[in-house]
Amino acid sequence: MEQYIVSARKYRPATFDTVVGQRPLTQTLLNAIRSGKLAHAYLFCGPRGVGKTTCARIFAKTINCEHLDEHGAPCGQCESCRAFEEGRSLNIHELDAASNNSVDDIRELIDQVRIPPQVGRYKVFIIDEVHMLSQAAFNAFLKTLEEPPHYVIFILATTEKHKILPTILSRCQVYDFARITLQSTVDHLKFVAEREGYTAEEEALSLIAQKADGGMRDALSIFDQMVSFTQGHITYQATLENLNILDADYYFRMVDHMLAKDVESSLLLYDEIQARGFDGGHFVAGLASHMRNLLVSRDARTLPLLETSEAQRRRYHEQAVRCRPQFLLRAIKLCNDCDQSYRQSRNKRLQVELCLIQAAQSSDDDTPGAGPRPAKTLKPIFKRPATPGVAPAAAQQSPSPRPAERQPQPQRPAKPAVRHTLTLGAASIRLGQPSVPTAPAALNPQPAATNPPPTAPVSPRPLVADELILAWQHYANRLPQSEQDMAVRMRGITPRPLSPDTFSVSVSNPLIERAFLKSKADIETHIAHQLGLPRVAMQLDVVKTEVAVKAFSKPDLFRQMLSESHSLKKLHETFSLEVD
Repeated sequence: MEQYIVSARKYRPATFDTVVGQRPLTQTLLNAIRSGKLAHAYLFCGPRGVGKTTCARIFAKTINCEHLDEHGAPCGQCESCRAFEEGRSLNIHELDAASNNSVDDIRELIDQVRIPPQVGRYKVFIIDEVHMLSQAAFNAFLKTLEEPPHYVIFILATTEKHKILPTILSRCQVYDFARITLQSTVDHLKFVAEREGYTAEEEALSLIAQKADGGMRDALSIFDQMVSFTQGHITYQATLENLNILDADYYFRMVDHMLAKDVESSLLLYDEIQARGFDGGHFVAGLASHMRNLLVSRDARTLPLLETSEAQRRRYHEQAVRCRPQFLLRAIKLCNDCDQSYRQSRNKRLQVELCLIQAAQSSDDDTPGAGPRPAKTLKPIFKRPATPGVAPAAAQQSPSPRPAERQPQPQRPAKPAVRHTLTLGAASIRLGQPSVPTAPAALNPQPAATNPPPTAPVSPRPLVADELILAWQHYANRLPQSEQDMAVRMRGITPRPLSPDTFSVSVSNPLIERAFLKSKADIETHIAHQLGLPRVAMQLDVVKTEVAVKAFSKPDLFRQMLSESHSLKKLHETFSLEVD
């Protein structure tokens, strides 16, 4: 049986022309080799799996090749090229700085620098993960890196450029490797699939490329995993199942429900997503990315910013045409706020559901707002089914009908208004609607009264302690990450009702009082809206706790210690100690 080699190693580029997604950098290195203008130190930095170490090896092989072709590629036939391919070249030294990061390791490297090459023109030292070197190792390496022998070239590779000392950066030519684009990754995966005789759907390869996030090594590793799972027939559904990726179809369906302002369907769809085991935080982040993709799909000039397959791009454009920019901007803002507060929330599912409800209730006139988060107002969510004798939802929203609504039509006699009472928890809401006659007027011998008896106005219900505390905590939980200090203060305080529309809050010092005064109007508006009251007022009480502090002189303190310590008292009596 032939020995199996993973695709990331089997299809590792051997020349600069076969490196994927780094054309500007490879062309610069190739031009430097052709012109003979080689630096003594290079720094290759960038994300994982984008070709840093591969380019360093190709560079070391090329500059030692004895017979370069007209394009500057190594011949692969000379002694230096064969020694490199067989892994026995003495001119190329690789050091893993993650496990060899001490001063002694650098000293051994410096000792090897002193020995000139026996075959070839240059000795190349490739130091991978160079940011892992210790401070002392960096300092020991500085002089050799600045003035190495003419036959030595250093190539440093790192994924964390910001950890490299400025003194090291100033001695190197810095090459920043970019993430490999989605289309370049898909094309290379197609090439590998064709060479290996596999069949793969383009949308499945696009999912693999998105999962790899710009790293070719990660993409090839996932590709090998999918080949094992599907026996060489890679499909879109199999890729979704194996990689546990939420299908983009869920996001398209969710946006369709939001455009139709169908809150019930949005919540049911999210429940289906939760039942499949997907995390709510990942769903919100994916929904925000979906909204961003819809936003860039509205204009042909920004369409190249959408990295996906052609079929998905057309689907994005079709849905984006039906979405107004105001809706998309508000939805992105809501998802971003939900993503920030998701980890701190105790009820994570409720946090996501509130985001979906507000996004589904967004109108074309809503704007994201200039503050830290958009204005969050909840409209009636669920529609109550029509019941005979009960007023429709539009009439039920008012606590008492207006006089004009109580006035019957003069041409049609009617019975006195039938009033119903709907009890919700501690609140009772009266619903009024004239009942429809069930028989013709000729069959009713008693004439109906033209003016129904007046009813007493419904007074607003008083503040209830439990409901007030829930509304208070709800406001604290909705605060963003930047206002967590205020949220912590609010969670440690319990408001107390004083009157039907006033509640008090006790704070310990004027500093906390000033913090609450800044948010007083916002807190009052939020609690009034949550409790369904026209207005509420918050009263701040500063409770000062005075602690008596007694000043002790040295003699007083000594006498106090004598009274509390028997050993000290015995020592005092033995040596006749006194305190001045």
